[in-house]
Amino acid sequence: MKKIFFLFWSLTFLISGHAQMVDPVKWKNSVRKKSDNHYVLVLDAQIEKEWHMYSQFTPDGGSLPTEIKYANAGKDFKLIGKTKEIGTHKTFNEVFGVDELYFENKAHFEQEVEVNPGVKTIDASVDYQACKQMCSNFTKKFTFAIPASEAAVDVAQEVTSVDTTALVDEAPEVAPVVDSSAVKTIKTATIEATSEAVPRSLWGVFLIAFLSGFAALLTPCVFPLIPMTVSFFTKQSKTKAEGKKNALIYGISIIAIYVILGSLVTAIFGADALNALATNVWFNVIFFILLVVFAISFLGAFEIVLPHTWANKVDRQADRGGIIGILFMALALAVVSFSCTGPIVGTLLFEAASRGGIGPIVGMLGFSLALALPFMLFAMFPGWLNSLPKSGGWLNTVKVFLGFLELALAFKFLSNADLVLQLHLLEREVFLAIWIAIFGVLALYLFGKISTPHDSPLTHISVGRLLLGILVLTFTVYLIPGLWGAPLKLINAFPPPLEYSESPHGLGNSGAVAIQQELPEGAKSGPHGITVFDDYEKGMAYARKINKPIMLDFTGFACVNCRKMENNVWSDARILPILKEQVVLISLFVDDKRPLPENEQHISKDTGEQIETIGDLWTDFMISRYHTNTQPMYVMIDAQEKNLNPTQPTISYVDVETFESWLKKGLSAYQK
Repeated sequence: MKKIFFLFWSLTFLISGHAQMVDPVKWKNSVRKKSDNHYVLVLDAQIEKEWHMYSQFTPDGGSLPTEIKYANAGKDFKLIGKTKEIGTHKTFNEVFGVDELYFENKAHFEQEVEVNPGVKTIDASVDYQACKQMCSNFTKKFTFAIPASEAAVDVAQEVTSVDTTALVDEAPEVAPVVDSSAVKTIKTATIEATSEAVPRSLWGVFLIAFLSGFAALLTPCVFPLIPMTVSFFTKQSKTKAEGKKNALIYGISIIAIYVILGSLVTAIFGADALNALATNVWFNVIFFILLVVFAISFLGAFEIVLPHTWANKVDRQADRGGIIGILFMALALAVVSFSCTGPIVGTLLFEAASRGGIGPIVGMLGFSLALALPFMLFAMFPGWLNSLPKSGGWLNTVKVFLGFLELALAFKFLSNADLVLQLHLLEREVFLAIWIAIFGVLALYLFGKISTPHDSPLTHISVGRLLLGILVLTFTVYLIPGLWGAPLKLINAFPPPLEYSESPHGLGNSGAVAIQQELPEGAKSGPHGITVFDDYEKGMAYARKINKPIMLDFTGFACVNCRKMENNVWSDARILPILKEQVVLISLFVDDKRPLPENEQHISKDTGEQIETIGDLWTDFMISRYHTNTQPMYVMIDAQEKNLNPTQPTISYVDVETFESWLKKGLSAYQK
């Protein structure tokens, strides 16, 4: 499936690469007077069918957000609050693992301002990404005319060279207004999420929740209740059929209780509120603390229990008999087992809620189904109870094992907060050292070398525990090279990125051989020690001097897919020697916001946009020469700027085999 995806992506890119660059988003701006000196700046966008653009507040690690900038803010006028938006939708992007906010068909933005006397116009610009099967970046500039009349007015100006005939007059569809104070936007490049992303995401939530329910089932708070509860139904019921019916009602009651809990979380906090909190620094810190408390509880320091009066009241209600009594028996199970299930349910609810929508409901459905199934199945087939393992010390081992996992997961949330604040307190090496310590101690525990307060005396370890210990030890050893700069592709999404570390090139620069060598003028050491130029002219001059072909790398500082290509493809043994020895690499950053010298700023002949920054220059270069604006994008040329692979002039986010084939075709053409 992965290869099919890459093949489809490459084919799409090839076909679209020859098309004329057309902006699928049409804009109209207007001004609405609110009160004396207070106005509302309005932007309406009409988006072509099958295209979409992203919200200002799409979460960290996702796609390129829309960014609206107002010239002379704070000088000629004061911004009142943040720019609000209407019309967003949400989908889970499996590539980045985040819920993305985006617009389809139309978008609406409003910014309230307090204007100083005498100010007649306000200039603004919008940077945004429009996506269909590929994504392109655009910038539009607007001038808002401040009405001179004291009466409330609504003045609209058509933007130069923009077709406004397709705009609709009806109000944009209403969606929740997002407050940017809850989300820190970071620009990233992207590929489009598939239309099946949401259902796949929910299936993923369900599967994780089901496995979590199974883990909770194997804890000392729940497992011993299975034979006791099943025996109650089979012995107290007048017939076997009645016993099975009561057990079925009991299982359904368990499911209902947890699904209602998930529904309450969704209803109280809203489908999107917890998702917004998931990107909030303080919420990540608070959840880190909660997970540490949960972990310490699982390790045996104390138990998290609900008040005993609750359990007593529920237990008395369970004696009523009938369906009501069975329902309270299920509630009693939830209350009594809370010390084991509570931490798991809390973690699961947070993870499910961070996906947005009905994630908490689906999560609780999966969890409770795994919890309820054994009670129903053993009641229907009582003979199976004879094959059920007996309760014992192994149940506490499961609980302690979960405690170690909770502790490791806690540091992921602390890392999220540190990355957003850029404090560099929990850099990659520190994070990995903590994980190595946690999983190393877990391996010692599984091998019986250490014990926790509630463990039974261990005379020997079972084969299953031994194999699990070997697996954990293997994982621990796998983490160790990460301290020296190894990419650790199996857990790429968990630790901080390679560049967020004390030694971005590995300890002792072990990952950057080029640093130890004399670099050409204008060059620097790039990923994996590759010599890289970020100045086009200096790179071309060096290529002419040493007579080598050039690979242009159109990239971005915050481009996630660019980093994935560098970490997963460039690092491959088939690719790295080519990039180090056979080509001159020129990396052009399209999000470089450093201003160009005033004498080099100009209006693009192709797009009509103002070229003010270095990033604008390389973006315009992409559009004018290659008719696309997608990152990453790679081009093979010779010293005369002739394309060396005319059948496939550019290539983007692909697998190792495809990238290697494309590189070798360019090298072969250069040598002819």
